[in-house]
Amino acid sequence: MKVITSAADCDNVAIAATIGMFDGVHLGHISLINSLKREAAKRGLKTAVVTFRDHPQNVLHGGNVKWICTLNDRIASIAHTGVDYLILMDFNPQLAALDSTAFMVMLKRNFGLKALVVGFNHRFGHNRSETFFDYQANGKKIGVEVVKAEEYNGVYAPVSSSIIRHLIVGGDVEAAMHRLDHPYSISGTVVHGLKNGRKIGFPTANVGEFSDQLILPPNGAYAALARVNGGKLLKAMANIGTRPTILSNAPISVEVNIFDFDSDIYNQQFTVYFAKRLRPETQYASLNALKEQLLKDREATKDYLNTLNINILQS
Repeated sequence: MKVITSAADCDNVAIAATIGMFDGVHLGHISLINSLKREAAKRGLKTAVVTFRDHPQNVLHGGNVKWICTLNDRIASIAHTGVDYLILMDFNPQLAALDSTAFMVMLKRNFGLKALVVGFNHRFGHNRSETFFDYQANGKKIGVEVVKAEEYNGVYAPVSSSIIRHLIVGGDVEAAMHRLDHPYSISGTVVHGLKNGRKIGFPTANVGEFSDQLILPPNGAYAALARVNGGKLLKAMANIGTRPTILSNAPISVEVNIFDFDSDIYNQQFTVYFAKRLRPETQYASLNALKEQLLKDREATKDYLNTLNINILQS
C-alpha cells in the first residue's frame, strides 16, 4: 500500500475510494473495505482509502476525542486489508467547508477518483442533510460513480468506532475486542516501578510513555496478552490504577504480570492487549491479602485466555 499525502504523490491512475476516520479498523470498516475492493474490481480500478490525521471534532470544536488506535497503527491495519493506496489528509476548516460535491471534485482532480463507495449510513461534506441519493446524483454530474456499500450485519452488529470507545471507557473490553476482532491495546516502553509486585511473586512490567491520545480503560484488573519488541504473544494479566494497597494519591499506572516469564525488559517496547476486565481496582488490608486476590486473578485469566479463538490470540 502506498501512502499519499498530496496530489504530487499520485501514480496517475483511476481509483475507487471510500472515506472515513477508520479509527480501530473494526469489523464494520473491514466490511466497507471489502465492498470497495469488490466494486473496484468490477470497474478495473485501483483501491484507495481516504482518511484524516486528526479527528474533526478535535479540529473544529476543540474537542478531546480519544483514539482507539494511533495513526501508525491505523495505517498498518489499513495496509493489511490489501488496498492499493491510503490518501492521508489534514482535516482543517477549509476542508470542512466543502460540500460533498466539492469534496468529490477535489478527489477527482487531485487523486483520480472515478468511483466512491459510501458506507451504509455515512455522511460526508459540509451539508449533513444530504442523502446517498444526493451524493449519487451530484456524482453523476461530475463523472464520479457513487455506490452504497453493503451494511455490516454480522453477529456483533451494530459496530462503530463510537460504540467501541463507549465499551472501552465502560470497561467492557471483551465486547470491544469482538467488534475490533482483536483485543484493544496500548503500547509504550517498560519503565522502572516500585518493584513491590516482585516481593509477593507477581513481578510486573510497568508500561510508560504510551500515547495520552488513546482511550484508557477504567481502573481494575484485566485478563491480558503482552508483546515485547514485536515478539510473540504472551499470556498475562494487567492492572490499571493507583495501587491503593501500596500507595496513596499515586498517579495511574499500567502494570502487566507476564506468566512464566523472567527476563529483563526495561526500556523495551511493550504492548498490552486487554481481553477481559476481571474486577475493579480494590484496596486490600495487606500485601498478603492482595497476593491472595492476584492468585485468583491469575487462575481466572488462564481459564479465560484458554477460551479465546486462535485468530484473536494471533492478532
